[in-house]
Amino acid sequence: MDFRFGRTTSVLLALLLCTFEIAMSQSSALEIEKLSSASRSLVERTAPAIVGIVATGYTPAEGGFWSEEGLLTRQRSGGSGVILSPDGYIITNAHVIEGSHRIQVMLSSAASDMSQSRSIIKPRGRVVGAQVVGVDLETDLAVLKVEETNLPYLRLGNSDEVKQGQIVFAFGSPMGLDNSVTMGVVSAIARQLRPESPMIYIQTDASINPGNSGGPLVSSNGEIIGINTSILSQSGGAEGIGFAAPSNIVGTIYTQIKEHGYVRRGEIGVNAQTITPVLAAGLNLARQSGVILADVYPDSPAHVAGLEIGDVILSLDDKPMENGRQFLVNLYGKAEGAMVSVVALRGRDTLKLQVEVIERQAYQEMLTTMVTPDRNLIPPLGILAIELNPQLQNMLGETRYPKGVVVAARSRSGQMWEQTLQPGDIIYSVNGNKVESLEQLRSIVSNIKLGAVVLHVERRGELLFIPVETN
Repeated sequence: MDFRFGRTTSVLLALLLCTFEIAMSQSSALEIEKLSSASRSLVERTAPAIVGIVATGYTPAEGGFWSEEGLLTRQRSGGSGVILSPDGYIITNAHVIEGSHRIQVMLSSAASDMSQSRSIIKPRGRVVGAQVVGVDLETDLAVLKVEETNLPYLRLGNSDEVKQGQIVFAFGSPMGLDNSVTMGVVSAIARQLRPESPMIYIQTDASINPGNSGGPLVSSNGEIIGINTSILSQSGGAEGIGFAAPSNIVGTIYTQIKEHGYVRRGEIGVNAQTITPVLAAGLNLARQSGVILADVYPDSPAHVAGLEIGDVILSLDDKPMENGRQFLVNLYGKAEGAMVSVVALRGRDTLKLQVEVIERQAYQEMLTTMVTPDRNLIPPLGILAIELNPQLQNMLGETRYPKGVVVAARSRSGQMWEQTLQPGDIIYSVNGNKVESLEQLRSIVSNIKLGAVVLHVERRGELLFIPVETN
């Protein structure tokens, strides 16, 4: 009797265990299907806002703008982007469009209002021209504009809420294969690729390859948490180490470029470095971490306020400063003319100073992004130039005259390369002949034979004559 009861019990337990395993298997399958369904839904919502970008132009030959061999090396490059507004504003990487004179954007088939296709091979999207609104080299971001309306777009999420290990999706056109998506996790939330760099990145193992640059890194709720920027690879392909510019930084850059055409950043005129144990030991500092001033620029607001080289910065506007990047980034958002409170340690003395914020002048780099050799080269002068316009006036500050030609970069391809024209110089006349456009400048200098050439130029608010001896 006991034996029969025991055998029956064993059979019942086996049946229960089998039923449990089947139920668990079915439950797991349901959970996997839910995850798969959610992923498909997210991709369907997101993909229409992703664009492919083809940039055609000329890149400087080896040696850059100073190359003796010339400047005209034709280049065609591709990348990705994402639409941020229904009226056609697109964010991408600056390196995707670098040196381009023609930019084309391929809208997705859904964004192109194409009829629904039953074929598994979907129709290609419509190709439209795009204009550059502005470029920020420091963050490697650029804003483009297409003349379209009612476009699908994605919203920027809050990258400060991104957590290590959360699931993310990378969209783009790797190797020119449009409308691709990969899935992975956030590997790290604040990766600094270069010491003292103000730029940090989200690291992900979602596959990112050449061509993904400029595409979005999207969270599970469909918001952009980053713009895919680069990979760390020994082979040139995806090895599970990709980097995306955080969406909060992207949002700031995007807004400023839309409003001003370039990015305004505040500064006080110092070079702030992170204190390391080696620095602390060598300089006999009381602190093993924090921020130290390696330079205080002459006549800068910091110099005027009384800051000195070697001062250790304790706080900025009552916020403790832990590293050089934090110090710079907290100044970037300050408006020109604002006053910031700086607490510094000098030896054993603690100083509390009020320092004025000024706008950082980084227009020379921005000028080079606005020109290409085929459009802007003035061979006799050996410069690349651009006509003075309201956007440039905002960058350069108030100018003496409303019209002129601005020097963006120099080249040894001309006769006068060794002379003293500098990026940012504004040419108003040549030998007394007024210059208001590139065509006027080309015409005047091309008709000058041997002899002296005198340029009337504005440099940093001052007018001066620059004599040039032609060969």
